[in-house]
Amino acid sequence: MIREQMKIAKLYDLTHTLAADYLAQYEFPWDALQGISDFLIQLGSSLDENGYEKRGENVWVHKTAKVAPTAFLNGPVIVCRDAEVRHCAFIRGSALIGEGAVVGNSTELKNVILFDKVQVPHYNYVGDSILGFKAHMGAGSITSNVKSDKLLVNIHAADGEIETGRKKVGALIGDNVEVGCGSILNPGTVIGRWSNIYPLSSVRGCVDPDSIYKRQGEVVAKTV
Repeated sequence: MIREQMKIAKLYDLTHTLAADYLAQYEFPWDALQGISDFLIQLGSSLDENGYEKRGENVWVHKTAKVAPTAFLNGPVIVCRDAEVRHCAFIRGSALIGEGAVVGNSTELKNVILFDKVQVPHYNYVGDSILGFKAHMGAGSITSNVKSDKLLVNIHAADGEIETGRKKVGALIGDNVEVGCGSILNPGTVIGRWSNIYPLSSVRGCVDPDSIYKRQGEVVAKTV
């Protein structure tokens, strides 16, 4: 994947998130990770009180959303219309959970933007990441957001390395991406729209849009 394909405009349809204006300020999605917390606090204070109720410090939940009594929400958090936060979900903070999104049993979120209809429904960890419209992570798949050597994360574009300047970068996942069960998305992974990741994959680097990732070095274009 070349850096041009990694731009926010190439990965995401911004009509499917309350973060549209915020993300539109940036060219690349990893640059937006730093300001998610402040953005959510500002956005939350402007939400329609007829639609959203405040359930704690910087925690706003739409009145149509379903939040299990065993779920933990630490602000700033916004849970949008018709979203579902299931049993024992752990929202550590700085999370936008889009309209109709599903955050499942024992899933943990930290510093993330989930677009509308995103599903992270079973034992997922999603940190320092942005997931596009209708992206789905299979059971047990996670985003790894810190390198084992603790160095700053670089994005491995086909046309050169891109320095993020950040120690923590998870995955930047485009619209309609399917991540198979038990997969690990290593720090700084970028996955283009409409791509599929095989179960039990360890993805390092970037995956072109409309691709099928089978294993490292074996990525094929979709034919349909």
